Amino acid sequence: MKSINVLDKHVAELIAAGEVVERPASVIKELVENAIDAGAKHITVEIKNGGSTFMRVTDDGCGISKDDVRTAFLRHATSKVKEEQDLDSIATLGFRGEALASISAVSRLNLITRNVDEETGSSYVIEGGEEISFDDAGCPAGSTFVIRDLFYNIPARAKFLKKDVSEGNAVSNIIDKTALSHPEIAFTYIRDGKQALKTFGDGKLISAIYSVFGREFAGGLIPVDYQLDNIRIGGYISKPVHARPNRNMQNFFINGRYVKSRTAMAALEEAFKHSVMVGKFPSCVLNIEMPFDTIDVNVHPAKIEVRFTNERPVFDAVYHAVKSALMKFDTQKQATFTQQPAYHAVNSFNPFRNADAVLNKPQKQEPAPKPAAKPDPIQELDLGFLDKLTTSPLDKAAVSDVDPFDLISKQAVRSAKKQAEYDNSFVPDKEPVFVNEPHAPVQQPAEPEKSDPQPALFEQPEEELKYIGEAFDTYIIVERNGKELMFIDKHAAHERIIYEKLKADKAGSSMQLLLQPIPVTLGKEEYNAAINNLQMFRDCSFDVEDFGNSTVIVRSAPQYIEAAEIADCVTEMADYIAQGKNDIFAERMDWFYHNVACRSAIKAGNKNSAQELMSIVKTLEENPDIRYCPHGRPITIVMKKSEIEKQFGRA
Repeated sequence: MKSINVLDKHVAELIAAGEVVERPASVIKELVENAIDAGAKHITVEIKNGGSTFMRVTDDGCGISKDDVRTAFLRHATSKVKEEQDLDSIATLGFRGEALASISAVSRLNLITRNVDEETGSSYVIEGGEEISFDDAGCPAGSTFVIRDLFYNIPARAKFLKKDVSEGNAVSNIIDKTALSHPEIAFTYIRDGKQALKTFGDGKLISAIYSVFGREFAGGLIPVDYQLDNIRIGGYISKPVHARPNRNMQNFFINGRYVKSRTAMAALEEAFKHSVMVGKFPSCVLNIEMPFDTIDVNVHPAKIEVRFTNERPVFDAVYHAVKSALMKFDTQKQATFTQQPAYHAVNSFNPFRNADAVLNKPQKQEPAPKPAAKPDPIQELDLGFLDKLTTSPLDKAAVSDVDPFDLISKQAVRSAKKQAEYDNSFVPDKEPVFVNEPHAPVQQPAEPEKSDPQPALFEQPEEELKYIGEAFDTYIIVERNGKELMFIDKHAAHERIIYEKLKADKAGSSMQLLLQPIPVTLGKEEYNAAINNLQMFRDCSFDVEDFGNSTVIVRSAPQYIEAAEIADCVTEMADYIAQGKNDIFAERMDWFYHNVACRSAIKAGNKNSAQELMSIVKTLEENPDIRYCPHGRPITIVMKKSEIEKQFGRA
């Protein structure tokens, strides 16, 4: 066994620095938290090249006195903890006393600071843990830290830094979270010479949310204010209709500190359990205020993970807070319903209008129609807008020859109806009637005489395929050649058909212009991934543009996809790019085609006509190589007549 050595001060500091300083975002987090603990009301953060070459944090806090400047850079030197019992009730964000020592050990650091009680400030330069200079300086009260060349003395660590964009996104994420946790502080964030964020510092959480996530996200929130025993929950949750396909917009804070808490996450989603669809997740910005002695924040060097003395009260508080807010929102919505006119003309229908605008916009009160001349909603139905939803010439083809690629004609009507139900905040006395084919003349069908036989749903063609029916609104049943039955998963089949078409023409011919562009709010990493890969979206028939403030706007989308699915589809695609799951362009595009096809295809449980279902069957017959959906599940199960007869003892 080799002899045991005591590490010298420099090596020990480099090792310790690795626990605290992982990347530029780690440095920004520690310095911003120190500024908050110093009582700052204004904090400015500036980075260049993702922070690897330049970082500056300026605050107007209390500053550091001249006598304490050198001491502040010693390991385990802190003004926030003095005795052992102080660890039981930590009320500050920083407390370990390792941040400045660790940062200065792996960078070139310059501190300019002045304590509020001093007339002259100090300028302190330290590089690689070694003091370079210590002089007087004229400066305002507060502190300015300038960090250059992170890991300049540890090349092995520097090479593990990610691209500047990724490192800059991580810093942006830290600033966003901190701004949300302290709306009373005005934050300014400058990235590569451009202002990326500016908050008001007015103490209103909704103002901070607006600055960080934009108007669309802020406009779809419900306030939360609840107290259970000694735990108080405050903040905002998303409305159920704004649920997202991932958890990226769930933000939890405990006593002003951003944390990752499985307990809080589980309570949030349990409260939303019967309000959102399976596979969708609510968003939130929730602050949990609780006694400091009931939580241990000294679990991880990054101080993101916490431990509760008892998790049950936290779960109960978050659950009941969210549930109460949802119930209150539902009550207010019902009250709004009763204030709406009982009847609305159908020709004002717009399938893409925003639900909030409908709820908040004063409705024009129409004079009550005379009973004898009450307008028929069928006659007033204006489906002209559907002409713009697709450019396919087959839209105007006869219903008797439906092409599975052009199910959009009926899909659009169903999408419009679904979006109307999604957007409108009332159920009219008389439901609008949607015809089967948007381009057919809109007429009130005459009732057949009782003596006339009822028309058949579907005239069976004289061919080898015979339509039998549909089981569970999911599986098409077809008899082939009088010798076997085919059971076809309609979603899997339609999904594969669309997928093959998207692959064949690189999605170019399936793009349709939206009547109203759809804004999509993304997380910072998703947003940067999206705007740096706009061509990938175009290759999937999404015309996506940068709209600023973590928002992109969708102007065109695949004609197969329903309007309500567009935002989720773009969010999932941006998240996929941001995670960097695969750098191979072809495989990434293949995943995009899978995603678009899955969301565009008819779903299990949808009501479809026999013509639509048989068009899918015919396409499968014409393309025998299509046997599995893009996810690998079988499309068709065949049962021979002889097998059935054997089961009944006929063979």
